[in-house]
Amino acid sequence: MMQHQRLKQQAMMQNPHPALLSAPQIEPILSGNLPPGFDSSTCCSVYVGNIQPQVTEPLLLEVFSNAGSIEGFKLIRKEKSSYGFVDYFDHRSADLAIVTLNGRHLFGQPIKINWAYARSQREDTSGHFNVFVGDLSPEVTDAMLYACFSVCHNCSDARVMWDQKTGRSRGFGFVSFRSQQDAQNAINDLNGKWLGSRQIRCNWATKEDDQENNDDAPENNLQYTTVYVGNLSPEVTSVDLHKHFHALGVGTIEDVWVQRDKGFGFVRYSTHTEAALAIQMGNARILCGNPIKCSWDSKPTPPGTSSTPLPPPAVAHMPGLSITLLPKSPRMMDDDYTSIIFSSGRFS
Repeated sequence: MMQHQRLKQQAMMQNPHPALLSAPQIEPILSGNLPPGFDSSTCCSVYVGNIQPQVTEPLLLEVFSNAGSIEGFKLIRKEKSSYGFVDYFDHRSADLAIVTLNGRHLFGQPIKINWAYARSQREDTSGHFNVFVGDLSPEVTDAMLYACFSVCHNCSDARVMWDQKTGRSRGFGFVSFRSQQDAQNAINDLNGKWLGSRQIRCNWATKEDDQENNDDAPENNLQYTTVYVGNLSPEVTSVDLHKHFHALGVGTIEDVWVQRDKGFGFVRYSTHTEAALAIQMGNARILCGNPIKCSWDSKPTPPGTSSTPLPPPAVAHMPGLSITLLPKSPRMMDDDYTSIIFSSGRFS
């Protein structure tokens, strides 16, 4: 039985289900919306969210059996996005499912996988005081947000807001406190502090703030045309980043710059649609040995920004080609971007 299961797992790895072939994997979110202090070391069940309505129970069973022997599962169907639970016989299989399947696309929709827990394990925060936290970098998870704010007294919960279509962070979240004074102290002490690769901004959460962030979220605002690229290796230059995203072929690139000392960079496209496609296709791809993390820049492209396309990036040297220096973007570091393209006389 065990050998049969291993052979089935190997076969699935070599010949994945067609529903899994359409898009790259999103960086696994291993913390998710877990209750503070939750111990996953003995958990054998996973929660599966953002399931496309076309997904059937046999398909779900086939996909998740790749990680190990399944004891039971349940699919709860909803009109727009279903969810379910998968129970494994052992913790290792559940852990493997989270690491290998989180963010995979089933019929074009990325599923979200996390440890399953009972509602009673999460504290009721309906009467607590909530702090809005903005400008979150894309790698920040609920656990990271909670760890940052738990240095303040009486922190009860922390949640990053996720986009249901892409499975990625929307760049903001909420932190709950049991007392109003502790929430105020957190705003005073942590506003402007670094978390991940960005400085966060903190304020009191209001219904108006939440609605404004829903309406002005980058995925809904056509003024956002720049892709934030994180987890870059120290040796990555703007030339490397330009080549990498040019190869995706999703649109016209207008600007590229890298902050090598901080390990992130930006790629500006001519349209919002092109940038959105670049985020979807570029996320988790390997660049200089690292899987990069792609999301929206924290700010929209200012009106009136030059829309001149960048020339194509450098190609391999060939006889008869000359070297031309590209003008440096004003946002690039002085020592960061020496862009060299090889062009023949027809381009000069």
